[in-house]
Amino acid sequence: MSTVTVNSLWVLVASILVFLMHSGFAMVEVGFTRSKNAVNIIMKNFVTISIGVLCFYFIGYGLMYGKDFGSFVGTDMFMLLNFPGELNGIQFEVFFFFQAIFAATCATIVSGAMAERTKFSSYIIFCFAATLLIYPLIGHWIWGGGFLSEKLGFIDFAGGTAVHAVGGFCALAGAWLVGPRSGKYKNGKPKAIPGHNIPLGALGVLILWFGWFGFNPGSTLDITSPQTAHAAITTLLSGAAATFSSLVVSTLKYGKSDSGLTLNGALAGLVGITAGANIISFPGAIAVGAISGILMIYSVVFIDHYLKIDDPVGAISVHGVCGVFGTLAIGIFSTAPGSEGLLYGGGLSLLATQFIGVTIAASSAFGLAYLTFAALKNTLGLKVEDHEEIHGLDEMEHGVSAYLDLE
Repeated sequence: MSTVTVNSLWVLVASILVFLMHSGFAMVEVGFTRSKNAVNIIMKNFVTISIGVLCFYFIGYGLMYGKDFGSFVGTDMFMLLNFPGELNGIQFEVFFFFQAIFAATCATIVSGAMAERTKFSSYIIFCFAATLLIYPLIGHWIWGGGFLSEKLGFIDFAGGTAVHAVGGFCALAGAWLVGPRSGKYKNGKPKAIPGHNIPLGALGVLILWFGWFGFNPGSTLDITSPQTAHAAITTLLSGAAATFSSLVVSTLKYGKSDSGLTLNGALAGLVGITAGANIISFPGAIAVGAISGILMIYSVVFIDHYLKIDDPVGAISVHGVCGVFGTLAIGIFSTAPGSEGLLYGGGLSLLATQFIGVTIAASSAFGLAYLTFAALKNTLGLKVEDHEEIHGLDEMEHGVSAYLDLE
Protein backbone atom coordinates (compact mmCIF):
# COMPACT_ATOMS: atom_id res chain seq x y z
CA MET A 1 0.00 0.00 0.00
CA SER A 2 1.46 3.36 -1.03
CA THR A 3 2.19 6.20 1.37
CA VAL A 4 -0.42 8.34 -0.37
CA THR A 5 -3.06 5.65 0.17
CA VAL A 6 -2.15 5.13 3.83
CA ASN A 7 -2.14 8.83 4.62
CA SER A 8 -5.35 9.39 2.69
CA LEU A 9 -7.01 6.68 4.75
CA TRP A 10 -5.75 8.30 7.95
CA VAL A 11 -7.05 11.75 6.99
CA LEU A 12 -10.39 10.27 5.93
CA VAL A 13 -10.76 8.66 9.37
CA ALA A 14 -9.69 11.91 11.04
CA SER A 15 -12.26 13.80 8.98
CA ILE A 16 -15.01 11.49 10.20
CA LEU A 17 -13.92 12.11 13.79
CA VAL A 18 -14.09 15.87 13.19
CA PHE A 19 -17.54 15.48 11.63
CA LEU A 20 -18.65 13.68 14.79
CA MET A 21 -17.71 16.83 16.73
CA HIS A 22 -20.84 18.48 15.34
CA SER A 23 -22.93 16.16 17.48
CA GLY A 24 -20.80 17.24 20.43
CA PHE A 25 -21.39 20.92 19.71
CA ALA A 26 -25.12 20.28 19.43
CA MET A 27 -25.31 18.36 22.72
CA VAL A 28 -23.24 20.94 24.62
CA GLU A 29 -25.44 23.79 23.38
CA VAL A 30 -28.68 21.93 24.07
CA GLY A 31 -27.58 20.82 27.54
CA PHE A 32 -26.33 24.25 28.58
CA THR A 33 -29.54 26.03 27.56
CA ARG A 34 -33.24 25.72 28.37
CA SER A 35 -35.47 22.89 27.16
CA LYS A 36 -37.82 25.22 25.27
CA ASN A 37 -35.04 26.03 22.77
CA ALA A 38 -33.58 22.56 22.16
CA VAL A 39 -35.08 22.03 18.69
CA ASN A 40 -33.97 25.48 17.57
CA ILE A 41 -30.39 24.71 18.58
CA ILE A 42 -30.44 21.35 16.83
CA MET A 43 -31.79 22.99 13.68
CA LYS A 44 -29.05 25.63 13.73
CA ASN A 45 -26.35 23.00 14.09
CA PHE A 46 -27.72 20.96 11.20
CA VAL A 47 -28.12 23.96 8.94
CA THR A 48 -24.56 25.01 9.76
CA ILE A 49 -23.24 21.72 8.40
CA SER A 50 -25.42 21.95 5.31
CA ILE A 51 -24.62 25.55 4.42
CA GLY A 52 -20.99 25.31 5.48
CA VAL A 53 -20.17 22.32 3.28
CA LEU A 54 -22.03 23.66 0.22
CA CYS A 55 -20.59 27.16 0.48
CA PHE A 56 -17.09 25.79 0.95
CA TYR A 57 -17.54 23.60 -2.14
CA PHE A 58 -18.83 26.37 -4.40
CA ILE A 59 -16.71 29.34 -3.27
CA GLY A 60 -14.93 28.91 0.06
CA TYR A 61 -12.31 26.34 -0.90
CA GLY A 62 -11.21 28.39 -3.90
CA LEU A 63 -10.85 31.55 -1.82
CA MET A 64 -8.91 29.66 0.84
CA TYR A 65 -6.68 27.30 -1.13
CA GLY A 66 -6.86 28.52 -4.71
CA LYS A 67 -3.98 30.15 -6.57
CA ASP A 68 -2.77 33.02 -4.41
CA PHE A 69 -3.39 36.61 -5.45
CA GLY A 70 -1.40 39.27 -3.62
CA SER A 71 -0.91 37.06 -0.55
CA PHE A 72 -4.53 37.91 0.21
CA VAL A 73 -6.99 35.53 -1.46
CA GLY A 74 -7.25 32.40 -3.61
CA THR A 75 -8.55 32.70 -7.15
CA ASP A 76 -9.29 29.26 -8.62
CA MET A 77 -10.56 25.71 -7.91
CA PHE A 78 -14.09 26.97 -7.24
CA MET A 79 -16.49 24.00 -7.34
CA LEU A 80 -13.30 21.88 -7.31
CA LEU A 81 -12.72 22.54 -11.02
CA ASN A 82 -9.31 21.48 -12.33
CA PHE A 83 -8.22 20.03 -9.03
CA PRO A 84 -4.98 18.01 -8.77
CA GLY A 85 -4.95 14.27 -8.12
CA GLU A 86 -2.82 14.65 -5.01
CA LEU A 87 -2.17 17.51 -2.62
CA ASN A 88 0.06 17.61 0.45
CA GLY A 89 0.82 13.91 0.05
CA ILE A 90 -2.79 12.68 0.09
CA GLN A 91 -5.61 12.31 -2.40
CA PHE A 92 -7.07 15.72 -3.15
CA GLU A 93 -10.68 14.69 -2.51
CA VAL A 94 -9.74 13.58 1.01
CA PHE A 95 -8.00 16.90 1.66
CA PHE A 96 -11.11 18.79 0.57
CA PHE A 97 -13.32 16.59 2.77
CA PHE A 98 -11.16 17.35 5.80
CA GLN A 99 -11.14 21.10 5.12
CA ALA A 100 -14.88 21.35 4.39
CA ILE A 101 -15.72 19.91 7.79
CA PHE A 102 -13.34 22.39 9.42
CA ALA A 103 -15.22 25.24 7.74
CA ALA A 104 -18.54 24.09 9.17
CA THR A 105 -16.92 23.67 12.60
CA CYS A 106 -15.81 27.30 12.64
CA ALA A 107 -19.32 28.57 11.89
CA THR A 108 -21.11 26.47 14.49
CA ILE A 109 -19.21 28.14 17.37
CA VAL A 110 -21.35 31.23 16.85
CA SER A 111 -24.69 29.50 17.38
CA GLY A 112 -24.01 28.74 21.04
CA ALA A 113 -23.07 32.30 21.97
CA MET A 114 -26.25 33.63 20.36
CA ALA A 115 -28.54 30.85 21.54
CA GLU A 116 -32.10 31.27 22.83
CA ARG A 117 -32.88 34.68 21.30
CA THR A 118 -31.59 34.86 17.71
CA LYS A 119 -33.81 34.67 14.63
CA PHE A 120 -33.31 31.45 12.74
CA SER A 121 -33.37 33.21 9.36
CA SER A 122 -30.71 35.73 10.39
CA TYR A 123 -28.44 32.98 11.69
CA ILE A 124 -28.76 31.15 8.37
CA ILE A 125 -27.64 34.25 6.47
CA PHE A 126 -24.65 34.63 8.79
CA CYS A 127 -23.64 31.02 8.04
CA PHE A 128 -23.47 31.94 4.36
CA ALA A 129 -21.23 34.92 5.15
CA ALA A 130 -19.01 32.92 7.49
CA THR A 131 -18.33 30.01 5.14
CA LEU A 132 -18.35 31.94 1.86
CA LEU A 133 -16.03 34.74 2.97
CA ILE A 134 -14.95 35.19 6.60
CA TYR A 135 -13.42 31.80 7.35
CA PRO A 136 -11.99 31.15 3.84
CA LEU A 137 -10.41 34.61 3.60
CA ILE A 138 -8.67 34.48 6.99
CA GLY A 139 -7.89 30.81 6.40
CA HIS A 140 -6.05 31.75 3.22
CA TRP A 141 -3.88 34.19 5.15
CA ILE A 142 -2.93 31.42 7.57
CA TRP A 143 -3.01 28.13 5.61
CA GLY A 144 -3.54 28.94 1.93
CA GLY A 145 -0.30 30.76 1.13
CA GLY A 146 -1.35 34.19 2.38
CA PHE A 147 0.69 36.86 4.09
CA LEU A 148 0.37 35.73 7.72
CA SER A 149 2.14 32.42 7.18
CA GLU A 150 4.29 33.15 4.14
CA LYS A 151 5.53 36.65 4.94
CA LEU A 152 5.07 37.01 8.69
CA GLY A 153 5.93 33.42 9.67
CA PHE A 154 2.77 32.99 11.76
CA ILE A 155 2.19 29.45 13.06
CA ASP A 156 -1.21 27.82 13.54
CA PHE A 157 -1.01 24.06 13.19
CA ALA A 158 -4.61 22.87 13.52
CA GLY A 159 -6.75 25.99 13.81
CA GLY A 160 -6.39 27.55 17.25
CA THR A 161 -6.78 30.87 15.45
CA ALA A 162 -8.05 29.91 11.99
CA VAL A 163 -11.01 27.95 13.38
CA HIS A 164 -11.48 28.67 17.09
CA ALA A 165 -10.41 32.29 17.54
CA VAL A 166 -12.12 33.27 14.28
CA GLY A 167 -15.32 31.53 15.42
CA GLY A 168 -15.02 32.98 18.91
CA PHE A 169 -14.62 36.56 17.76
CA CYS A 170 -17.48 36.20 15.28
CA ALA A 171 -19.48 34.96 18.29
CA LEU A 172 -18.43 38.02 20.28
CA ALA A 173 -19.74 40.34 17.57
CA GLY A 174 -23.01 38.42 17.27
CA ALA A 175 -23.71 38.13 21.00
CA TRP A 176 -22.95 41.81 21.52
CA LEU A 177 -25.27 43.00 18.75
CA VAL A 178 -28.16 40.63 19.44
CA GLY A 179 -28.21 41.64 23.10
CA PRO A 180 -28.87 39.51 26.19
CA ARG A 181 -31.70 37.10 26.82
CA SER A 182 -34.78 38.43 28.57
CA GLY A 183 -34.21 38.51 32.33
CA LYS A 184 -30.46 37.96 32.10
CA TYR A 185 -29.61 41.29 33.69
CA LYS A 186 -31.54 42.90 36.53
CA ASN A 187 -30.41 46.25 37.87
CA GLY A 188 -27.21 45.82 35.92
CA LYS A 189 -26.33 42.51 37.58
CA PRO A 190 -26.27 39.19 35.71
CA LYS A 191 -28.68 36.44 36.67
CA ALA A 192 -27.73 32.82 36.14
CA ILE A 193 -29.95 30.98 33.66
CA PRO A 194 -29.11 27.29 34.22
CA GLY A 195 -29.02 24.79 31.41
CA HIS A 196 -31.66 22.09 31.54
CA ASN A 197 -29.56 18.97 30.98
CA ILE A 198 -25.98 18.86 32.28
CA PRO A 199 -25.59 15.11 31.52
CA LEU A 200 -26.35 15.89 27.86
CA GLY A 201 -23.79 18.70 27.96
CA ALA A 202 -21.23 16.32 29.48
CA LEU A 203 -21.86 13.79 26.70
CA GLY A 204 -21.29 16.58 24.20
CA VAL A 205 -17.96 17.50 25.79
CA LEU A 206 -16.79 13.87 25.69
CA ILE A 207 -17.80 13.57 22.03
CA LEU A 208 -15.88 16.76 21.27
CA TRP A 209 -12.81 15.50 23.12
CA PHE A 210 -13.01 12.24 21.17
CA GLY A 211 -13.32 14.14 17.89
CA TRP A 212 -10.36 16.34 18.77
CA PHE A 213 -8.10 13.31 18.26
CA GLY A 214 -9.00 13.68 14.60
CA PHE A 215 -8.92 17.47 14.63
CA ASN A 216 -5.35 17.87 15.92
CA PRO A 217 -3.42 14.69 15.00
CA GLY A 218 -5.22 14.57 11.65
CA SER A 219 -3.84 17.98 10.75
CA THR A 220 -0.40 16.47 10.11
CA LEU A 221 -1.97 14.74 7.07
CA ASP A 222 0.63 12.04 7.67
CA ILE A 223 0.11 9.03 9.94
CA THR A 224 3.82 8.14 9.66
CA SER A 225 4.97 11.49 11.05
CA PRO A 226 6.14 11.57 14.69
CA GLN A 227 4.15 14.79 15.00
CA THR A 228 0.90 12.82 14.70
CA ALA A 229 1.42 10.86 17.92
CA HIS A 230 2.90 13.95 19.56
CA ALA A 231 -0.23 15.96 18.75
CA ALA A 232 -2.43 13.18 20.14
CA ILE A 233 -0.55 13.21 23.46
CA THR A 234 -0.49 17.01 23.82
CA THR A 235 -4.23 17.07 23.07
CA LEU A 236 -4.85 14.50 25.79
CA LEU A 237 -2.60 16.23 28.35
CA SER A 238 -3.91 19.73 27.74
CA GLY A 239 -7.55 18.66 27.99
CA ALA A 240 -6.86 16.76 31.20
CA ALA A 241 -4.90 19.61 32.80
CA ALA A 242 -7.59 22.16 31.93
CA THR A 243 -10.34 19.97 33.33
CA PHE A 244 -8.49 19.70 36.64
CA SER A 245 -7.46 23.37 36.87
CA SER A 246 -11.00 24.59 36.18
CA LEU A 247 -12.33 22.14 38.78
CA VAL A 248 -9.90 23.40 41.42
CA VAL A 249 -10.35 27.09 40.68
CA SER A 250 -14.14 26.91 40.46
CA THR A 251 -14.19 25.11 43.83
CA LEU A 252 -11.94 27.70 45.46
CA LYS A 253 -13.86 30.59 43.89
CA TYR A 254 -17.43 29.43 44.53
CA GLY A 255 -17.10 26.99 47.41
CA LYS A 256 -18.38 24.08 45.35
CA SER A 257 -17.11 22.42 42.21
CA ASP A 258 -18.98 23.89 39.25
CA SER A 259 -19.98 21.26 36.68
CA GLY A 260 -20.53 23.72 33.83
CA LEU A 261 -17.17 25.43 34.32
CA THR A 262 -15.39 22.10 34.66
CA LEU A 263 -16.91 20.82 31.43
CA ASN A 264 -16.03 24.03 29.64
CA GLY A 265 -12.57 23.76 31.18
CA ALA A 266 -11.96 20.57 29.22
CA LEU A 267 -12.92 22.34 26.01
CA ALA A 268 -10.75 25.32 26.92
CA GLY A 269 -7.70 23.08 27.20
CA LEU A 270 -8.46 21.37 23.90
CA VAL A 271 -8.83 24.72 22.15
CA GLY A 272 -5.71 26.06 23.85
CA ILE A 273 -3.43 23.32 22.53
CA THR A 274 -4.84 23.24 18.99
CA ALA A 275 -2.57 25.87 17.41
CA GLY A 276 0.64 24.24 18.62
CA ALA A 277 -0.28 20.61 19.29
CA ASN A 278 2.52 19.30 17.07
CA ILE A 279 5.38 21.43 18.43
CA ILE A 280 4.55 22.31 22.04
CA SER A 281 6.38 20.12 24.56
CA PHE A 282 4.53 17.72 26.84
CA PRO A 283 5.15 19.86 29.97
CA GLY A 284 4.14 22.85 27.86
CA ALA A 285 0.87 21.13 26.93
CA ILE A 286 0.07 20.63 30.61
CA ALA A 287 0.86 24.29 31.31
CA VAL A 288 -1.22 25.47 28.34
CA GLY A 289 -4.15 23.34 29.49
CA ALA A 290 -3.93 24.41 33.13
CA ILE A 291 -3.76 28.09 32.20
CA SER A 292 -6.56 27.75 29.63
CA GLY A 293 -8.89 26.21 32.22
CA ILE A 294 -8.28 29.09 34.62
CA LEU A 295 -8.34 31.77 31.93
CA MET A 296 -11.70 30.52 30.69
CA ILE A 297 -13.31 30.96 34.14
CA TYR A 298 -12.16 34.54 34.58
CA SER A 299 -13.01 35.35 30.97
CA VAL A 300 -16.58 34.10 31.49
CA VAL A 301 -16.89 36.31 34.58
CA PHE A 302 -15.44 39.35 32.79
CA ILE A 303 -17.66 38.99 29.71
CA ASP A 304 -20.77 38.29 31.79
CA HIS A 305 -20.33 40.80 34.61
CA TYR A 306 -18.32 43.64 33.11
CA LEU A 307 -18.94 43.61 29.36
CA LYS A 308 -22.51 42.44 30.02
CA ILE A 309 -22.49 40.24 26.95
CA ASP A 310 -24.74 37.20 27.33
CA ASP A 311 -23.03 34.00 26.16
CA PRO A 312 -25.16 31.02 27.30
CA VAL A 313 -22.50 28.36 26.64
CA GLY A 314 -19.26 30.30 27.17
CA ALA A 315 -18.26 30.00 23.50
CA ILE A 316 -16.49 33.36 23.39
CA SER A 317 -14.26 32.44 26.31
CA VAL A 318 -13.63 28.83 25.32
CA HIS A 319 -12.96 29.38 21.62
CA GLY A 320 -12.07 33.05 21.29
CA VAL A 321 -10.01 33.77 24.38
CA CYS A 322 -8.40 30.33 24.71
CA GLY A 323 -7.81 30.14 20.97
CA VAL A 324 -5.84 33.40 21.18
CA PHE A 325 -3.95 32.27 24.27
CA GLY A 326 -3.03 28.91 22.75
CA THR A 327 -1.73 30.60 19.62
CA LEU A 328 0.43 32.93 21.69
CA ALA A 329 1.63 29.96 23.76
CA ILE A 330 3.53 28.69 20.73
CA GLY A 331 5.87 31.63 21.21
CA ILE A 332 6.59 30.36 24.73
CA PHE A 333 6.49 26.55 24.56
CA SER A 334 7.42 25.63 20.97
CA THR A 335 10.23 23.10 20.57
CA ALA A 336 10.33 23.21 16.76
CA PRO A 337 13.87 23.57 15.36
CA GLY A 338 14.28 27.13 14.11
CA SER A 339 11.01 28.21 15.75
CA GLU A 340 11.78 27.67 19.42
CA GLY A 341 9.64 29.42 21.98
CA LEU A 342 10.82 31.73 24.71
CA LEU A 343 11.39 28.93 27.24
CA TYR A 344 13.43 26.93 24.74
CA GLY A 345 15.93 29.62 23.77
CA GLY A 346 14.00 31.28 20.97
CA GLY A 347 13.69 34.74 22.46
CA LEU A 348 10.72 37.02 21.93
CA SER A 349 10.61 37.08 18.12
CA LEU A 350 8.22 34.17 17.65
CA LEU A 351 5.96 35.41 20.44
CA ALA A 352 5.82 38.83 18.75
CA THR A 353 4.99 37.18 15.42
CA GLN A 354 2.21 35.16 17.01
CA PHE A 355 0.80 38.27 18.68
CA ILE A 356 0.71 40.23 15.42
CA GLY A 357 -0.83 37.32 13.51
CA VAL A 358 -3.56 36.50 16.01
CA THR A 359 -4.42 40.20 16.39
CA ILE A 360 -4.89 40.60 12.64
CA ALA A 361 -6.95 37.41 12.32
CA ALA A 362 -9.16 37.97 15.38
CA SER A 363 -9.83 41.64 14.65
CA SER A 364 -10.64 40.86 11.01
CA ALA A 365 -13.06 38.12 12.07
CA PHE A 366 -14.72 40.44 14.57
CA GLY A 367 -14.96 43.29 12.05
CA LEU A 368 -16.41 41.21 9.23
CA ALA A 369 -18.87 39.50 11.55
CA TYR A 370 -19.87 42.83 13.09
CA LEU A 371 -20.65 44.26 9.66
CA THR A 372 -22.69 41.17 8.79
CA PHE A 373 -24.70 41.16 12.00
CA ALA A 374 -25.18 44.94 11.95
CA ALA A 375 -26.62 44.70 8.43
CA LEU A 376 -28.94 41.92 9.55
CA LYS A 377 -29.99 43.83 12.65
CA ASN A 378 -30.96 46.84 10.56
CA THR A 379 -32.86 44.80 7.95
CA LEU A 380 -34.32 41.43 8.97
CA GLY A 381 -33.55 41.93 12.64
CA LEU A 382 -31.41 39.72 14.86
CA LYS A 383 -33.43 39.14 17.99
CA VAL A 384 -36.82 37.47 18.18
CA GLU A 385 -39.77 39.27 19.74
CA ASP A 386 -40.08 39.15 23.54
CA HIS A 387 -43.12 36.90 23.47
CA GLU A 388 -41.33 34.47 21.16
CA GLU A 389 -38.36 34.28 23.48
CA ILE A 390 -40.59 33.75 26.52
CA HIS A 391 -42.57 30.94 24.89
CA GLY A 392 -39.46 29.35 23.46
CA LEU A 393 -38.03 29.26 19.96
CA ASP A 394 -38.99 25.62 19.44
CA GLU A 395 -42.71 26.33 19.33
CA MET A 396 -42.48 29.83 17.83
CA GLU A 397 -40.03 29.13 15.01
CA HIS A 398 -40.41 25.40 14.40
CA GLY A 399 -43.85 24.49 15.71
CA VAL A 400 -42.65 21.58 17.81
CA SER A 401 -41.26 20.86 21.26
CA ALA A 402 -38.24 18.66 21.98
CA TYR A 403 -39.97 17.28 25.06
CA LEU A 404 -43.60 16.53 24.38
CA ASP A 405 -44.30 15.54 27.98
CA LEU A 406 -43.65 19.14 29.02
CA GLU A 407 -46.65 20.42 27.09
